[in-house]
Amino acid sequence: MNQDRFKNFPDTAKLFLPGGSLPVVGSTFKNPDLARTYEELGRKGTGAVYAGDLGREIVDTVDKPPVDPASGYNARPGKLSLKDLAAYEAKRQAPTRTSYRGLNVYSIAPSSSGGTTVGEALNILEKTDLSKASEAQYLHHYIEASRIAFADRGRWVGDPAFEDVPTKGLLSQKYADGRACLIKDDAVLTSPLAPGDPSGPAACTTAGTAAPTTYEGENTTHLTVADKWGNVVAYTLTIEQTGGSGITVPGRGFLLNNELTDFSLAPANPAVHDPNLPGPGKRPRSSISPTIVLDRYGKPVVALGSPGGASIITTVLQTLTEFVDRGLPLVDAIATPRASQRNAAQTELEPGLYDSPLRAQLEAIGHSFKVNPEIGAATGVQRLANGKWLAAAETVRRGGGSAMVVRPAP
Repeated sequence: MNQDRFKNFPDTAKLFLPGGSLPVVGSTFKNPDLARTYEELGRKGTGAVYAGDLGREIVDTVDKPPVDPASGYNARPGKLSLKDLAAYEAKRQAPTRTSYRGLNVYSIAPSSSGGTTVGEALNILEKTDLSKASEAQYLHHYIEASRIAFADRGRWVGDPAFEDVPTKGLLSQKYADGRACLIKDDAVLTSPLAPGDPSGPAACTTAGTAAPTTYEGENTTHLTVADKWGNVVAYTLTIEQTGGSGITVPGRGFLLNNELTDFSLAPANPAVHDPNLPGPGKRPRSSISPTIVLDRYGKPVVALGSPGGASIITTVLQTLTEFVDRGLPLVDAIATPRASQRNAAQTELEPGLYDSPLRAQLEAIGHSFKVNPEIGAATGVQRLANGKWLAAAETVRRGGGSAMVVRPAP
């Protein structure tokens, strides 16, 4: 997919297209430049990125992309300065928290929309007994809860340093109950659905003008890790699309991202305030949803996450409800065919659902579908009753995931 793009940048082509060709399956990939970069970071720490030679090389690469002159490719220069880089720091912030079926669900707060959107959808589903619902009824309620939560996400979630993001209101059970009553057992809501107003919730109403969900890249990585002491990490990382910007920092062995595409580069609807428009110093809204679930005693139950752009949210939501409500083993909750509704006219279905009798049952009450060959790629860990851990990942999607126990040698 990246072959033609990578050819435009000599350092990228040298690394990823050995001898000018695609790597042969089964060959060994070596990246000594990255090894040297890691070694330098090990000696100097992260200061090397923000104030050292490595930082200067990153800035030079952004502002003067090292394109092959013979390619004719227009690699537009960026606008990054050493001052910008030195001023950046990762935020330490409290997670979102939602109570669901007596469990405490923790996730990431804005500017990611994952924690608020998954949390709102769970709150919407809280008073529906999904364990006793038929498969069609379960999917119907899950799809509609996703639709409503995405309508609110599009209106309210952005970078809280620049936007008034009503995180507490979006995660209020009272607000969710007022949105949940929009869902009918025998009818389907129309998308794009208008948002509600968390500051003054009124039951079964919407406020303002609807806006569709904007585009978001789907290529990300998620790791879920637990250790024998019970520490748990859910970690989602991305350079946006596979291959990022396509630009390798010369001599450093890594690609630069194109994460600015997570901004709404134009309002989804000019009549609606879009909290995710770009601006100086502003962080784009993401959909990453690294999630850790604890029991009422504060002990881990399950942790999970996924790549997939905006479908990360629906992947985590569906996996959680399949595991918690439907009682599926974690690996089966991850493997089950997925549906993804993101306040769009049609709900995306993987072939396992699109080609099943369930599609006709859902269409009979008004759902409209289109096929998506693959939605998300989750990993998770579950703490078992005996104190041991179970690791689970995809069985088929993206070639199958990785789930294992690592036992370091003494």
